[in-house]
Amino acid sequence: MATRALILVEGDETGNGILYIQAAQRLGLYPITLSANPAKYDYVAVQGYEAIRVDTADLDALIRECSNLATNYDIAGITTSLEAFYATIGKLCRHFDLPGPNPGSIERCCDKFVQRQLLAEAGVPIPAYRLAADATEVESSAAEIGLPVIVKPAVGSGSSGVRLCRNADELAEHATYLLGGKHIWRSSPRMLVEEFVEGPYYSADIMGNEVIGIEAADFGPPPHFVFHHFTFPAPLTDEAYKRIADVSLGCLRALDLGWGPTNIEFRLTKRGPVVIEVNPRLPGGPNPKLVRLAYGVDLVTEHIKLVIGMEWDLRRRQSQTAAARNLLPDRDGTLDWIGGDSQAATISGVAEVKLQLKSKAPIFRKGDYRDCIGHVIAVSPSLARTEAILQCAVDLIDWSITPFPTLGEQEQSAVPHPCIGANDGR
Repeated sequence: MATRALILVEGDETGNGILYIQAAQRLGLYPITLSANPAKYDYVAVQGYEAIRVDTADLDALIRECSNLATNYDIAGITTSLEAFYATIGKLCRHFDLPGPNPGSIERCCDKFVQRQLLAEAGVPIPAYRLAADATEVESSAAEIGLPVIVKPAVGSGSSGVRLCRNADELAEHATYLLGGKHIWRSSPRMLVEEFVEGPYYSADIMGNEVIGIEAADFGPPPHFVFHHFTFPAPLTDEAYKRIADVSLGCLRALDLGWGPTNIEFRLTKRGPVVIEVNPRLPGGPNPKLVRLAYGVDLVTEHIKLVIGMEWDLRRRQSQTAAARNLLPDRDGTLDWIGGDSQAATISGVAEVKLQLKSKAPIFRKGDYRDCIGHVIAVSPSLARTEAILQCAVDLIDWSITPFPTLGEQEQSAVPHPCIGANDGR
């Protein structure tokens, strides 16, 4: 009898990639990762599973590889943990007659401008927005909306290229950055200029048409939007929860979603919840772990069940409060040392301590998800207790960063000291 395999198209080194590998194994599946660069997924080799090199940007190449694998394996399902490949997954699933998302709906949702248009047509509350193709259009769009504004790529994830622009100088600087070759575009260069909506941040985790729960989070210092702290479930009134849940379901209808996972981001304002973004996937970062710790619902496992045609089980098995803190550096430079993680992990209620960098690693902050150098997760029956445990653990972790030399310091270090070689005995 052929081995049942789960095909994973790409993955992610620091997010949910390894969770999909582990969940597949628990379900009795053999996970096979298809990647343009398999070497970057260390966890695949550690887990002892297969990674195959293939051009994952080429749908025909993926179809050929999956067809080849089907001669030796019973392919139970195909999926991914990354938004950039989710529409491709839908096309692959349709080709092989497997359960999967609607690729057209995913493509429309992943284009933030089209997403905005569809939400606006359905009456979903969203920020004012404009589409811009160059710096001049960015400037005129910001003038129409009014500063401050958010400027971000029309296609992307993980807060990459997203910035709060508070004045004309910051606006010009960020447009130059996005269009100057430093930002890696996933599509033709198009930017969204959006109203900066203020209010507490929340995100809804949805499977199918069911809101599993709502998370609260906050960010590191502006002008970037790097997640710093997470709490699940969010401490919301019943009325606020219902308003966010109702708007969430309105987003699904407007975007023709409702198969598999969706994550919807909000700001809760005086006029109610305003949708910041709809993501047709599980959220990255520690969120799936928080849901599992708080409610006993493993979103990754339940997603895979759907992918392979099994019935999922989204019932809450417990009621706890989980929280996470991302460890964010305050400067670029060389990480001299980092420690305290072993002591932090011994505290009762600490569920996970993870450091992503080792001593002597270079740190170049990008203003997005890649800035995180580790995280701590805690859980307990109450919000106050969870926050106290988390803070106690975070206080034990410390690090030192030596800033990179400035240009002047580099030039000075290249000039020989006047005493060196002056009397060397020759």
